[in-house]
Amino acid sequence: MTARRGDTVRDLVVVVGARPNFVKAAPLVSAFARHPNLRTRIVHTGQHYDEAMSRSFLRDLSLPRPDAHLRVGSGTHGLQTGRVMERLEAYLDARHVDRLVVVGDVNSTMGAALTGAKLGIPVDHVEAGLRSGDRSMPEEINRIVTDSVASRFFVSEPSGVRNLLQEGHPRSRIHHVGNVMIDSLVRALPRARARAIWTSLGLSVREYGVVTLHRPANVDDPQRLESIRRALVRVAGRCPLVFPVHPRTAHRLGRLAKGGAVRWTVPLGYLDFLSLLSGSRLVITDSGGIQEETTYLGIPCLTLRSNTERPITVEQGTNTLVGADMTLLERLIEEVLSGAYRRGRRPRLWDGRAAERIARILAGPDLAEDASSPARDPARGRRS
Repeated sequence: MTARRGDTVRDLVVVVGARPNFVKAAPLVSAFARHPNLRTRIVHTGQHYDEAMSRSFLRDLSLPRPDAHLRVGSGTHGLQTGRVMERLEAYLDARHVDRLVVVGDVNSTMGAALTGAKLGIPVDHVEAGLRSGDRSMPEEINRIVTDSVASRFFVSEPSGVRNLLQEGHPRSRIHHVGNVMIDSLVRALPRARARAIWTSLGLSVREYGVVTLHRPANVDDPQRLESIRRALVRVAGRCPLVFPVHPRTAHRLGRLAKGGAVRWTVPLGYLDFLSLLSGSRLVITDSGGIQEETTYLGIPCLTLRSNTERPITVEQGTNTLVGADMTLLERLIEEVLSGAYRRGRRPRLWDGRAAERIARILAGPDLAEDASSPARDPARGRRS
């Protein structure tokens, strides 16, 4: 599309780093493309990088190939964040950029936000304002730091608005737009359901559960992990469980009754995992995004955490926080299997149109107040 004469064309850079970022960025890139005064580049930091999985996510989500790949790779939090900042700064320094769009709460999100702020580029945070209150989670630090330097805040649920106001951010820059992860789900769900991936596992729809585990509090504590392992084996005796497991988690879990009712799979692409999720009867997880997806799908979600940055999934959705209480987990599973588990509802604005709301705001004429970020002078070097 071509901008009309008189339109202010804005050059946007959208930064992605880990797999959940792809899911959140895909509807944004698509929505931005429908506005002639928004020009978009995608930068992939490579925080979580696997060539085959990356191609799978790009294909499943209809994302164009990133304009740049920073190849940051894995490492400690400091090393990873430093590499993001160093390599993204070089990329941004060589180009005209009006706004930097970051999504979610991974190290790439925080590193990119800091880089943009230091270069005087207004930073827009999609999925802003979420807070678990638990600063032992690296993601919580990333959320707080990102929002501390952002210019615009695009919020998925009312708690995000309240948190940002309490932290002193002006109401005029906070936009409750809905959930871009749900945008991707809505668009992909018909294709995902058509795959019926449960049939390849010899299972029937609504007759199995899905397990995901990745948080250090669960997989790095041997006693806690053993407690979870035993509970999963017991639960699988009542309801078959499918566990797409990361190699690191698999190594820590050992055999976990391989060949029994706990079915291990390799990590799945977006469409295959959504297919598996959509056909399930229940989900056991420690993932934030899955709490949202199960709420939209109306599937009981039992979260192995004592807190959540997405409280609407508990207040209105299908999510229950179990923490480390495996007795509670098994009792809730009995409720699910007996039909006694509570029903939830979809939150307001989780309707598949959040990205378009964001695009309309970014394409609009009212962003001049973001000039609180120092103006970029391309003729002046930025080294101090």
